[in-house]
Amino acid sequence: MKKRLKHLNKKGMGTVEIVIIIAVLVALALLFRTGLTEYGQKIMDYCFDDTKIASAF
Repeated sequence: MKKRLKHLNKKGMGTVEIVIIIAVLVALALLFRTGLTEYGQKIMDYCFDDTKIASAF
């Protein structure tokens, strides 16, 4: 009986778990959409700021 139960116990993540995780991440992204876009815009502005490059030389 124990051998049979061990066979049914599979380790690792299945498709259902991955789909649930992706759904939660998408829901969080939609919930905090404006904050995330503002944060991304600030990062892009900081990375591609020409004044920082010109002042380095």
